[in-house]
Amino acid sequence: MSFMVSVLTFLAVCVCGGFGATLRFVLDTAIKLSWKSAFPLSTLVINIIASLLAGMAGFAAASAAFPEPWHLMAATGFLGGLSTFSTAINEVVSLGRNHRLSMSGYYLIACMVVPLVCAALGWQLMSVL
Repeated sequence: MSFMVSVLTFLAVCVCGGFGATLRFVLDTAIKLSWKSAFPLSTLVINIIASLLAGMAGFAAASAAFPEPWHLMAATGFLGGLSTFSTAINEVVSLGRNHRLSMSGYYLIACMVVPLVCAALGWQLMSVL
């Protein structure tokens, strides 16, 4: 029985990761249709949303309100598929290679600091609910 639960959890994490990646694609496309600046806003917005939700999921898991399989599906699967650190870093490098050094620097700081603050905010929001 334990093996079957593990296999089902594994499959559920994979499916949830697919849903997260699909939502990332939809959000990325929608934001890029309306945002025409060189600043890569879509990845930052998506990572902000994912970080806020990750903080909330982390609090729920830490307070035992979120059983382990559900936490794996939400945090590892869905939010792992939604967020994209590697794309953010690639965008930092691309901005630098296109001689937009100050924008690259500001974006790097935003990609590091803002999601961390959002994760803490998500944790804090859950602690007062």
